[in-house]
Amino acid sequence: MYNLNVNLGYVKSGSRNNKPDGAMELNQKSAVIVTGRDLLDLIEQNNHGAFTDFYSYNFQKLILVADKYVNDIYVAEEVVQDVFLKIWENKESLLYVSSIAAYLYKSVVNASINYINRQKNIEKHHLRIAADTTEEDIESITAQNQLIVLLYNEIELLPEKCQKVFKLSRIQGLKYKQIAVELGISEKTVENHMGNALRLLRIRVMHHVESESEDNKLRYLSLMTIFLF
Repeated sequence: MYNLNVNLGYVKSGSRNNKPDGAMELNQKSAVIVTGRDLLDLIEQNNHGAFTDFYSYNFQKLILVADKYVNDIYVAEEVVQDVFLKIWENKESLLYVSSIAAYLYKSVVNASINYINRQKNIEKHHLRIAADTTEEDIESITAQNQLIVLLYNEIELLPEKCQKVFKLSRIQGLKYKQIAVELGISEKTVENHMGNALRLLRIRVMHHVESESEDNKLRYLSLMTIFLF
């Protein structure tokens, strides 16, 4: 039994036959939640513990409902958790709900169907990308990945201060003024270190590119304008 010490207007005081149809009785001495208004009253009291009790009372049942659609118990858990989160965040939508049990069931079913549809759309999107991908696209992606690996290797070989400045600027996205404060140096010094880092990286990358085919050279040069200028 779950102890929910909140007065929502439907308090059990006798046998089980006194309970309204469709009511959720959480404890013999506690509130009975029938409508969205009942649950809204609970939430508006900001009683997180009571809402957690209500959540626990329904959680397992609703997971089984979701799992019938998504066929994955872990995904089903996420679906149900998301439904309860949305209820908590959009509590005004509960005001005109006549049956909270039916509302929860319908919400979980709809969320499960939406999940399935999203997965189908994602799969279609990936299949469409795969179908539209040409050999030239694959070569460009490969060239970009190779350049990124090459760059990271060369960055680690930069002088210590140049390396720090370059990483703060190009990887962490800090401005020169922020880098100056971070390292306790002037902006002019930051600018000098950055200039040296870019010059060294261009020279070293170009040295590696020389052994590539003409097509790859063009790809590398194009990518260098993004990363090193």
